[in-house]
Amino acid sequence: MHAVTVSPRIPGSLRLVEDWPEPAVEEGGILVEALAVGVCGTDQDIIAGHFGEAPPGQEQLVIGHESLGRVLEDPTGTLHRGDLVAAIVRHPDPVPCLNCAVDEWDMCRNGLFTEHGIKGLPGFARERWRVQPRFAVPLGAAFARVGMLLEPTSIVAKAWEHIERVGHRARWDPRTTLITGAGPIGLLAALLATQRGLTVHVLDRNTTGPKPDLVRALGATYHTESVNEVDLQPDVLVECTGDPRVVLDSMCKVGPTGIVCLTGMSTGGRTIDFDAGALNRTLVLENTVVIGSVNSNRRHWEQAAAALARADHSWLDALITHRIPMSDFTTAYEVNDGTIKVVLDLTA
Repeated sequence: MHAVTVSPRIPGSLRLVEDWPEPAVEEGGILVEALAVGVCGTDQDIIAGHFGEAPPGQEQLVIGHESLGRVLEDPTGTLHRGDLVAAIVRHPDPVPCLNCAVDEWDMCRNGLFTEHGIKGLPGFARERWRVQPRFAVPLGAAFARVGMLLEPTSIVAKAWEHIERVGHRARWDPRTTLITGAGPIGLLAALLATQRGLTVHVLDRNTTGPKPDLVRALGATYHTESVNEVDLQPDVLVECTGDPRVVLDSMCKVGPTGIVCLTGMSTGGRTIDFDAGALNRTLVLENTVVIGSVNSNRRHWEQAAAALARADHSWLDALITHRIPMSDFTTAYEVNDGTIKVVLDLTA
């Protein structure tokens, strides 16, 4: 079958393999026909050779972790032929650590976890894949065009769950939130914020294209100024850019007892002149909390499915600005400022 692969840590090794072997039964009892795979910055970093790890004994890694497929067979009886399904990305470490032992693998303590299309497990950019029942998330027919958004939505579902857990350290009655970045994670974070009844503000540098309209369609306010220039002290700030300047400014932006959740990944090697003492003073005197959040466990995937089921699916569909056939796979993985979400269509 066809599969999109890389040689991990070797830049420019992306290629389409036409004779990739069928998925091994050991991967899971549920056999799935791949429909689509979402593309994100993690894929582009793997292609650039920054990280990535092939399965044991292999030199190539099938990439793609934002999955959507249709069940071909399930001898376990968990799902039925024709059902839509997404696969959870991370698997717990084999030791296991304290968190992996209770299926909180997103909080793995020893780093021995594996991840489809990223670290030690084959990804989903192949025509067929297998999944174990515990890592299969069933989806209704309405998800046929947008089901690959489940993985990024699970990331922000976890972020909001942790924000709310921290918030309940005292009386918790948030009113406003600021989301920095209007990429897929930022827009989905804004969606989940509106579903919580919050007044939502989204900041992004783009003044044209679909982002402003998508934000306004949620009933949120769109900003293009700097974080410091936004006339607001939000109760919650979800940082989705990873830009070091934005990250630091965000920590100083929230109101007293505010919560900053960092979801964007920064690149190293950049030094910024910043008054760390003033930041420390602000965090301490105002009881501000800064948390980082990455990955998700099954509970968050189920929360994400529920959130997307409540959403306007025409709005979700509009997040997907490009649907690229597998035959044109290189285009799907090119960085383009005019995109929000690119999807590799494995059926075209």
